Amino acid sequence: MSKQFEKIDFPVSKVQEYREPGPIVLVSLSAGDKINIMTMGWHTVMEFAPSLVGGVVSSGNDIFRLVGESGKWGIHLPTTALTREVVGIGNPPYADQRFSLTQGESKEVKPPLIREFHANFKCR
Repeated sequence: MSKQFEKIDFPVSKVQEYREPGPIVLVSLSAGDKINIMTMGWHTVMEFAPSLVGGVVSSGNDIFRLVGESGKWGIHLPTTALTREVVGIGNPPYADQRFSLTQGESKEVKPPLIREFHANFKCR
């Protein structure tokens, strides 16, 4: 017989934090002097060799436009210690908050790397 798990209520205002499919990734882009970063809500590996990652970005998001302008972006994997902070990036009502992440330099692509994250992928 399968084990029964106790159900507990979570506040609806926190649903975004609990429903992230994981791993949570952030996408960064730059075009001209503008840099933007957002939490990506859905992504998947589509091919292994060569690597191909698919994701969804709303056409209403500034990053959607920047993809076409720059053609290069970064995908960033945070550590679990940063989960609460990164879920808020790019998601209302947190959009106007500042987050304490450190910008690192990238030689091959213009979007910056994020030093606190354990992996940064340079994409084109």
